[in-house]
Amino acid sequence: MPFLSLWFYFAVVLLLALYYGVPVRARWTVLLAGSLVLYYCFSGMGILALGFTALASYATGRLLKKGKGQRALLAMGIGLVLLPFLGGRLFYREGLDFLRPLGIAYFTLQAIAYMADVYRGEIEPEKNLAKYMLFLSFFPQIVQGPIPRYRQLGWQFFQNAAFDEDKFTRGFQWILWGFFLKLMIADKAGIIVDTIFDNWEIYTGSYVLLGGILYNIQLYTDFMACVCMARGIASLFGIGLADNFNRPYFSDSVKEFWGRWHISLSSWLKDYIYIPLGGSRKGKARKWLHLSIVFAVSGIWHGSDLKYLAWGLLHAFYQIGGDLTKGIRKRAYGLLRIEETSFLADLLKKGTTFFLVALAFILFRADSLWAGVRMVLSLFTVYNPWILLNDSVFQLGLDIKECVILLLAILLLLTVSLQQRRLSVGQWLSEQHLLLRWAVYIIGILIIVVYGTYGFGFNAQDFIYRGF
Repeated sequence: MPFLSLWFYFAVVLLLALYYGVPVRARWTVLLAGSLVLYYCFSGMGILALGFTALASYATGRLLKKGKGQRALLAMGIGLVLLPFLGGRLFYREGLDFLRPLGIAYFTLQAIAYMADVYRGEIEPEKNLAKYMLFLSFFPQIVQGPIPRYRQLGWQFFQNAAFDEDKFTRGFQWILWGFFLKLMIADKAGIIVDTIFDNWEIYTGSYVLLGGILYNIQLYTDFMACVCMARGIASLFGIGLADNFNRPYFSDSVKEFWGRWHISLSSWLKDYIYIPLGGSRKGKARKWLHLSIVFAVSGIWHGSDLKYLAWGLLHAFYQIGGDLTKGIRKRAYGLLRIEETSFLADLLKKGTTFFLVALAFILFRADSLWAGVRMVLSLFTVYNPWILLNDSVFQLGLDIKECVILLLAILLLLTVSLQQRRLSVGQWLSEQHLLLRWAVYIIGILIIVVYGTYGFGFNAQDFIYRGF
């Protein structure tokens, strides 16, 4: 959904008025109608893929029961649900946008998880097709997640709860924070990132280092912005969506990073691919094979280009390498007389993790796998660190004033992230006096309008993960 367009929020306000204006028991029908209308507005005939996925998974769920022959039925249901997704991946051509409908990668995983949970006996199949359709098409999260499970989200639509002022306030805060992340950081960083990656044969060495770091920041804030907006809009309706991030760039290892980044996808891959394959129960060699399969699937899920597969397998290599070098790293800390719990050790772990993740994301963002490999190689073969100290950076699309604003915005994000370890900033703000709260809101809105992407005349870029 176009979370940055003004008329989209007019539609949300209209839906809110209808939602809270009808009897409590009928509110879910407003959400269903609104979700389908909005989806059709933005995806057109892509709604056929959504409808097919809903019908196939609903019917499979109704037929599934634990017992003989049910595994084959589950496999058939998964195969049917994957048809629109794989068709879009294999046969998409320019102009055939209906083959890649909005959010197909997300509602496909929702449907598969639903059928698998019914098969396992973890949930009862939904008897009402319309209610199941709402779960699959709920408009705030259908574009970029988070990817909800039926047991997490399904019941919330029908809980008949009264208006919750606290949820409404938190929803507004999340939306405002999402605009800050998108317009003050992601889109600004994206201007430099696009300049470097689109001209990778010219910008080498330290330019690639700068582009890689900024792309990690851009991707994180862009994706988190959309999730914050999705959570915020859902919260206006009293619906709670799970958080999709837990300060991933504070991770001490790549394995920990994947427990904090795109949490709903990571947990989906773990619960529906890694564990069913056998997880770590069948020895290290099988564990590493299962990891490779999981990350290969993650890469293919992001796109059909070889660069995505390489990105996924590289993360599998990181984790396998982490297992193999655990003893070596422990001895190295001992030889260097560094306590594993010390600040220096913590800094080394976090710095190494960030570097490895950033290196992989260079492949992810590059125009092709070959371009990505060339860019990574130039990091180690081209020596030009002075470009980070002179005015070369200000020739990449942002002048010095805009770069300062970007840096200040990143520092604010870092401060908030550090503070979140002890206290939620949003919760703290909710407890303050009304005048202080609204002063913060108004100042925040003015800063975003004046200094955000719109303030400098740039058009807001589409959300990155909308393309997957």
